Amino acid sequence: MGKLAVRALRGVLAVVLVGTVFVQASMVWTLISGRDPEDGSVPLTALRVITIAGMVSAQVASVCVWRLVAMVRRGTVFSHRAFRYVDGVIGAIVAAGLLWFAVTAVNAPGQRDDPGVTLIMGGVGVAILGVALIVLVLRMLLAQAVSRDVEAARMQAELDEVI
Repeated sequence: MGKLAVRALRGVLAVVLVGTVFVQASMVWTLISGRDPEDGSVPLTALRVITIAGMVSAQVASVCVWRLVAMVRRGTVFSHRAFRYVDGVIGAIVAAGLLWFAVTAVNAPGQRDDPGVTLIMGGVGVAILGVALIVLVLRMLLAQAVSRDVEAARMQAELDEVI
């Protein structure tokens, strides 16, 4: 992975982390201060809870990807330690998909005149879960690479003993 790609990815991840923390802090401040710009009240609505949880899933995914990029730069990504971060990304994506289904369910009663919106939102949720499946397949490829790397190291050690 090139230096430019690593810097660009880290820049995007930093913006996501800082942005989500800022929005979360703003939401908490709004709830504490009682100055809701929408309607003047401070209810902890379902959409606000889902939004906060969705930002947490984005933060978890960002941190896990950051750690994986660090492992790539050090050349240690083909190890068993990488699985914990890949599993974190998969979990965060699944959580985001389930949270999207929750948004769809909360939004559905307001869409009785146009149920197509709810169907489209459900399709987006399925697509998000599809991304989690893609990352799961990539995890399986990582597992194969790690096992091949371990076997290559074992064979190299045997060859070193013979020589």
